[in-house]
Amino acid sequence: MASKDKSTYLAANVNRREVWSWAMFDFANSGYTTVVITTIFNAYFVSMVARNQDWGTFAWTATLAVSYALIIITAPIIGIYADAYAAKKRLLFFTSIGCIFFTLLLSFVGPGDLWLAIFLVILANFFFGTGENLIAAFLPEIAKSNSLGKISGLGWSLGYIGGIVSLGCSFAYVLWAQEQGHQSEQYIPVTLLITASLFAISCVPTFLYLKERAQPQPLLHGRNVVKEVFSRLSNTIKQLRNFRDLTRFLTCLIFYQAGIQTIVVIAAIYAQQVMGFNHNDTILLVVLVNVTAAVGAFVFGIIQDKIGHIPTIALTLIGWIIMVLLAWGAQDHAMFWFAANIAGLCLGASQSAGRALVAYFSPLLRRAEFFGLWGLAVKLSSIIGPITYGLISWISHGDHRLAMLITGSYFIIGLFILMGVNVKRGRQAALNNQ
Repeated sequence: MASKDKSTYLAANVNRREVWSWAMFDFANSGYTTVVITTIFNAYFVSMVARNQDWGTFAWTATLAVSYALIIITAPIIGIYADAYAAKKRLLFFTSIGCIFFTLLLSFVGPGDLWLAIFLVILANFFFGTGENLIAAFLPEIAKSNSLGKISGLGWSLGYIGGIVSLGCSFAYVLWAQEQGHQSEQYIPVTLLITASLFAISCVPTFLYLKERAQPQPLLHGRNVVKEVFSRLSNTIKQLRNFRDLTRFLTCLIFYQAGIQTIVVIAAIYAQQVMGFNHNDTILLVVLVNVTAAVGAFVFGIIQDKIGHIPTIALTLIGWIIMVLLAWGAQDHAMFWFAANIAGLCLGASQSAGRALVAYFSPLLRRAEFFGLWGLAVKLSSIIGPITYGLISWISHGDHRLAMLITGSYFIIGLFILMGVNVKRGRQAALNNQ
């Protein structure tokens, strides 16, 4: 009975241990986003590194924007190289080492070390984002096409649990350090050491058990890697017209992910600057949001395979719109906590559902390439959304509520574009263009 159940959702020659090892990478790298991007280091950057200047939030979002711009430039090229040379796993290992190393170096950043912090965040985030694209490209290799939502949801769900573990360990240390009378510039760097160490330990199963099933493809230019990659990139650009539903969904993704990435980046800042949360309250808030995000990713992953990709994503976008309105109008902590947990449910669900749909639209031999395009769209949104928020808060002299309200428009635009995506036609295009 167990093997029959397994065969309904796993690809041929894939076992549960390998799926677990794939999902463990989400567990491993989520600590980085939770501690560095969402909760601890971003608030530390604004309050201590930028010394609470009006431009602090903008400096943070601009720093992330530079790293995302680098990913946008390189993602399609790296994806094409990974497909042509069957190098997803090798590149994933390299990017993991890069993110871990530069996260460790962030522990040396102190008050006023603005340019050092900017330099290290750009590099750490570049390696993180590139690795995120590569691990996603394994999804259609390990799951059947009718179970992409379930397996993607499993990965995202385990990822949020990983975020909770890293944040929980960091929070435990912060509480101990505060009891000892330490200042934030003393204990915040240690949380980065904790985060990098957990990343390094937790990703080990991925490199032990996850298999590189792709085979090197026939090369057009022999050993000339540069010519090979750019020739394939040119061919991809020309062929995008054959993938109009993928292109439309990636456009939709840019808009709704602009809203998501903004909320991820500024959540802790908004909680402290607008709602008056202290540092410990903010950490507890993010822990709870990660719990609801894990639930959302897992449950909606199963729902997605039953009701379809488009209805699932549409439901989550409606949820995001409601969440933005609640956060914008919140006058007390209780209302903001409620809004934050709606965000958690929608966060896990929308991220997982989007990844699964791109996998469904991806041709067999070009998975890393197409997930490079997915990464390009997500990272472009990561520039547009946070930069918009940072500029509005700067120009309006710190009006975070106005910036939050305008962020909601990205979800509305994404919802309208989503309605024009035809899943059956997009899947057929993937099958016709292998």
